[in-house]
Amino acid sequence: MSIELVESRKNIEFDQLEKLKALLRRVSENSPFYKKKFHDCKIDVEAVGTLDDLTYLPFTTKDELRDAYPLGIQSVPDEDVVRVHSSSGTTGKPVIVPYTRNDVNTWAEMMMRCYMMAGITPKDRIQITPGYGLWTAGIGFQAGAERLGAMAIPMGPGNTSKQLQMMVDMKSTVLTSTSSYALLLAEEVERQGLRNKIHLHTGIIGSERWSDKMRHTIESKLGIESFDIYGLTEIYGPGIGLDCRYHDGIHYWADHLLFEIIDPVTGERLPDGELGELVITTLTKEGAPLIRYRTRDLTRLITEPCPCGSPFPRIDRILGRSDDMIKIKGVNIYPGQIEELLHRIPDISSEYQIILTRNEGKDNMLLMVEAEDITHKEALEKTVQKEFKSSIGVHIDVKCVELCKLPRSEKKTKRVIDQREL
Repeated sequence: MSIELVESRKNIEFDQLEKLKALLRRVSENSPFYKKKFHDCKIDVEAVGTLDDLTYLPFTTKDELRDAYPLGIQSVPDEDVVRVHSSSGTTGKPVIVPYTRNDVNTWAEMMMRCYMMAGITPKDRIQITPGYGLWTAGIGFQAGAERLGAMAIPMGPGNTSKQLQMMVDMKSTVLTSTSSYALLLAEEVERQGLRNKIHLHTGIIGSERWSDKMRHTIESKLGIESFDIYGLTEIYGPGIGLDCRYHDGIHYWADHLLFEIIDPVTGERLPDGELGELVITTLTKEGAPLIRYRTRDLTRLITEPCPCGSPFPRIDRILGRSDDMIKIKGVNIYPGQIEELLHRIPDISSEYQIILTRNEGKDNMLLMVEAEDITHKEALEKTVQKEFKSSIGVHIDVKCVELCKLPRSEKKTKRVIDQREL
């Protein structure tokens, strides 16, 4: 590692420590949520003198944020809040996140950095397909485009025919999207023969785990280079990290965020390079700062310097979520393992759906996949079945269907249907 990079990382860590100390003082004085949490856990924030001391502080969980609904995590007076956003609330009460003016500006700055890392300039035209409203995605992509000086085309989700018409007529050069909707658009571009009529060169894609095979399909059908963007509603929204042109991990903005990796079962911090659950502390957030927030996202810290030369550290692409784990026949299975398996099998697309059933107390798993040539259906089913048993250790049923037969989504694709009795 070069002397310059070592010094740069030392400077980042020094900056993080100073911001962490300021954050702890701020929440101890202004956040009823953390005042109570620290009191109950007998935490003396003044005892935090190094970044390693962060491990003595308690985690913050999504259940706690739900219990604080609607504005229990707010850490500033009402007059300082300029906006709120919210999680979907599909699995319980939503999490309401208040933003100050500085929070909005910080988020726009991080989004602009993502665009710049992807090589996007003020000359580009950015078609924004994620949703607006309480969800963070659409307005985050737009704020970053405006901060950069690029043309924002705020389409929002859905109405695929209108999306394609605007893509052609406006000569959009950048697509921002979930990976599921990017795939749907790519397949529709191919079906309608629009490849020579569109002007896209870049995709900023994220919001869900997506495989390398899915990425290749999207890129080849749209003629773009795609960049994997990372974010979550509780931590600003999209834009807290992006992979660079080398596509070997996601750079995150360490001047605003502190990342740790922990064992998702024991909660202990793991050494650099080991796979575990990502925990985030927001160093500069004002409206709703979070300390050691358990994201449930599975990844690892990458310590090697990136060939792109950026001093900002990296995490690996998200493998999946600890709460997305499927347990069947005594084996824990993550979506990333299935995507990796399908990537190794020729003539199988990136798309899959899992149906879990239980019959007379016995769990069964049906893996539905798309075959490029359905005439070899039985042979492909046996190949997938054998590969699954060999690499994951479970015997499952496999069914091959034609390309594009599995559900496509304008948001996030639901890949697991659990029909087992609770």
